[in-house]
Amino acid sequence: QVQLVESGGGLVQAGGSLRLSCAASGRTRGIDVMAWYRQTPGNQRELVARVTAGAETYYAESVKGRFTIYRDNSKNTVYLQMNSLKPGDTAVYYCNAEQLVGPVERVERREFWGQGTQVTVSS
Repeated sequence: QVQLVESGGGLVQAGGSLRLSCAASGRTRGIDVMAWYRQTPGNQRELVARVTAGAETYYAESVKGRFTIYRDNSKNTVYLQMNSLKPGDTAVYYCNAEQLVGPVERVERREFWGQGTQVTVSS
């Protein structure tokens, strides 16, 4: 099992910055993609950004140019640097990790979630 613990959320004014961290622990071998999602009440969880073990990144259109995702594989930690925050970025942010388990011919992909951290951007 993999445990994910997020930190770094909080209250910030519009235009400000926050950095979220997510540390993976437990059986972390084989973690491939790490990502950040966010969710607001009554809405589905949406992908914000993802990064592969090879540092390839993807961003949702709404955060391109403002957010940066990166990871430190030696620490099994993924970060989300959020700049130029807007009230629309207010949400609970969740860390996600995908792990490849088993032999190549029968590889299984497992998914893990953190508990979430609240980000509130005031206008």
